[in-house]
Amino acid sequence: MADLNNPLRALLLEGVNDSAVGLMQANGFAVTRLPGAMDSAALAHALAQGVNVLGIRSRSQLDAAALSAGCAGLLSVGCFSVGTDQVDLDAARTAGIPVFNAPFSNTRSVAELVIGEIVMLMRQVLPRSAAAHTGGWMKSAIGANEVRGKTLGIVGYGNIGTQLSTLAEAMGMRVIYHDRTDKLRHGNSEPAASLAALLAAADIVSLHVPDTSETAGMIGAPQLAAMKPGSYLINNSRGSVVDLAALADVLRSKHLAGAAVDVFPQEPKSNKDAFHTPLQGIENVILTPHVGGSTEEAQERIGAEVARKLIDHALRAATEGAVNFPSVVPSPFRAGVLRFAHVHRNVPGVLGGVNAALSAAGLNVVAQSLQTDGDTGYVVVDAEPGPEGVATDAVLAALVAVPGTVRARVMSG
Repeated sequence: MADLNNPLRALLLEGVNDSAVGLMQANGFAVTRLPGAMDSAALAHALAQGVNVLGIRSRSQLDAAALSAGCAGLLSVGCFSVGTDQVDLDAARTAGIPVFNAPFSNTRSVAELVIGEIVMLMRQVLPRSAAAHTGGWMKSAIGANEVRGKTLGIVGYGNIGTQLSTLAEAMGMRVIYHDRTDKLRHGNSEPAASLAALLAAADIVSLHVPDTSETAGMIGAPQLAAMKPGSYLINNSRGSVVDLAALADVLRSKHLAGAAVDVFPQEPKSNKDAFHTPLQGIENVILTPHVGGSTEEAQERIGAEVARKLIDHALRAATEGAVNFPSVVPSPFRAGVLRFAHVHRNVPGVLGGVNAALSAAGLNVVAQSLQTDGDTGYVVVDAEPGPEGVATDAVLAALVAVPGTVRARVMSG
């Protein structure tokens, strides 16, 4: 099966993993891979050159301006990451462009990093290591503790939070958690009555929440003051969640015994740019450059997962796993069948217009999958041409003329 406009052109930025490149090339894509990120203006220019599939990680910014300037040939966007903050999802949906990500592929990597940070913080490894590097010798048990028997409070009990819960319990920790929705308990973990109750009870608090209006600034001076004296804070979620100036204050006052932070409100756009944070120079603080999911294994999984979703959409019109779009899983694509993918506004009469256009062209509909999500509808129709064939350009023109249409395309089985 192939799109009538093959070879499709894919642009992959920010050093997307080889696993993605290999899969896309094996499926007939012409792939251009670049090591760096692009800002909105550069992306708009690149997309205008005829890119069909765009792959980015966390530093490129795909906003409404870039989409409006360069989305004529763009079929889909892949965020080779867990988050999709770098894309204007509403603008992409309005333009008829599904956005895919990899919500599970780096779960283990982040959870393992947190476990390592817990041990490093509670054993005071950083100040002891720094002293040893400069000729000092801080051999003492003071301030160093085992993790066994300590209470880990997990804020955000999703994919990463539950994986962390399992690892922590295996090390003998007691786990409590807080989430805005009811979640199934893993192992012997217990839900806390509230965020305040968790902060007061936990020896270590680890944050695993998304970047939303509800989570922005959720850990500020009042919440830090409410934490157990001598406890630790770990944030490997999003940079907007914690007030870093307030965190620096409670660390310097020794109310908290240490912290680990992997994400920041402002992060350098490249490894060559300078990095600044109020936490620099404070003892027993682990600062890492947003590498929670940056393991070779995670990047290989992310590359393959997102690439498969992009391939399925480009060659089969599937949108399963899209974060901003109706989820359609079409029937198997049969030889000799034409597949029409139609994005439209979710208003009455569109489906009737699509079927009328196909019928007028002498096409026999053999399968149809429709889903709507908010203001957007998406239908995938398989149809058999008659013995005299069909002029696909004319059919596409008729489909685009249906009131409410956003875009339409055709593939051949």
